[in-house]
Amino acid sequence: MDIVVKGRNVEVPDHYRVHVAEKLAKIERYDHKLIRVDVELFHERNPRQSDTCQRVEITCVSRGPVIRAEACTNDFYSALDAAIAKLDTRLRRAADRRRVHRGRHAPISVAAATAGLPVAGLDDVAVAVTGTATATAVEERPEEHDDQPWHIARAKVHPADPMTVDDALFQMELVGHDFYLFHDKESGRPSVVYRRHAYDYGIISLDT
Repeated sequence: MDIVVKGRNVEVPDHYRVHVAEKLAKIERYDHKLIRVDVELFHERNPRQSDTCQRVEITCVSRGPVIRAEACTNDFYSALDAAIAKLDTRLRRAADRRRVHRGRHAPISVAAATAGLPVAGLDDVAVAVTGTATATAVEERPEEHDDQPWHIARAKVHPADPMTVDDALFQMELVGHDFYLFHDKESGRPSVVYRRHAYDYGIISLDT
């Protein structure tokens, strides 16, 4: 398992890289097929956000689904601990799902619980503009428009492998986002599942 540590607006010292490797050494017990773990550090320069100025994002790439976690605190060590705690929960959830699928009993479909939800308007998914589609995406540098008041910090393109609504919801939980863009296997449409309240979900599809 390769561990790649990099920083944005911050230099990553060697002793922190060693600390990250030691902290992540135990996660292989959940998935022995892990290929790479990307750890990215972000520093927020705004002094008003001093309590959450250090952010750590962890992305696990394996032969299975990508699993991601992030946390923000006032220092990179506590942010790393918080992110690993979230990652540990999601890795355990993925491992439990694999055991259920290999057993006799099929898991209860989340899609069945969300099938009757109404399609929401744009206001209900406004939070989605701050997220990213999936950690497996290929990142592209967005065009700069200095004359525009808005700023696109990141643009991504990711594979459109067809999947069920249930699988899309599971993937959304593993990457820790409030929405997930996918190609609906049943309808053949580009679709987005998103979190409404607690365990209530919604789905929006494009009429092609």
